[in-house]
Amino acid sequence: MSADGKPKSKRLGKGLSALLGEVEGVGYGDDAPAQEENRNSIKINEIRPNPAQPRRTFSDQELAELANSIRARGVLLPILVRPDPDAVDRYQIIAGERRWRAAKQAGLDRIPAIVRNSDDLELLEIGIIENVQREDLNPLEEAEAYDALIKRFGHTQDKLADSVGKSRVHISNTIRLLNLSETSREHLRNGRISAGVARAALGAPDPDALINLAIAKKLTVRNVESHAKRLKDGDTLDRVRSSVESGSADVDTVALEADLSRVLGLDVEIKHKTRGGDLRIKYRNLEQLDALCRKLTSRSRP
Repeated sequence: MSADGKPKSKRLGKGLSALLGEVEGVGYGDDAPAQEENRNSIKINEIRPNPAQPRRTFSDQELAELANSIRARGVLLPILVRPDPDAVDRYQIIAGERRWRAAKQAGLDRIPAIVRNSDDLELLEIGIIENVQREDLNPLEEAEAYDALIKRFGHTQDKLADSVGKSRVHISNTIRLLNLSETSREHLRNGRISAGVARAALGAPDPDALINLAIAKKLTVRNVESHAKRLKDGDTLDRVRSSVESGSADVDTVALEADLSRVLGLDVEIKHKTRGGDLRIKYRNLEQLDALCRKLTSRSRP
């Protein structure tokens, strides 16, 4: 407890081995109280998963491979559990759900476990750290986990970055993915787009439309960033799609077209040829043409 009577904050960025009890005597921080731990062999059917587990998907192939290893060598590292707050003589997984699932698949009746008295905050934080440090979460699962820590437990992004061993910029960029529509989230979950493409598309007025174009044309992150900038500056999706489909503009050309369009207030198209190329400026009426002529013929005064 601190001097003002509030619980001291726990710094959880000490490494996964410390969190799982592999290093004897290491807590959650230099000022953290020692946790009550007991090593046990617990019946698998007396254990249930962590409801705050940030990881939602488990590879069937990876589980099968781990189950085969467990049949041959047993469970080498105990899982981490706490007494189930909703059931007597039952336990809730804090870390190690993948091992628990594989042990069930391998036909084991019991599994080695460390029992720790943990609150809901530790339950969520350790679940996140276990997966993030092992890079087991997909980008959306990671974003949802960070968002839960911020909304449910009042973490700031700076404190969260310190806890999970990531930069504040990484935390912020990851959480931005939650601004995607459910359709685009599904594309990200299934690996049809990368987190970089998704974040770049969020800069466009209609991220879904740009993401669909990125999938169809296999656009890079840099491509998507440039097209998002064009769309944000007022260019149309049809023109962007046309330039992509014609293959006439590389990323630098697209960026230059967007810059010129913004300065002139008109649609600009650049077409490279073997020698030289064309610069086309499109106007819709004589007033726009007159305004363009004034801009092109005006001279700056000293």
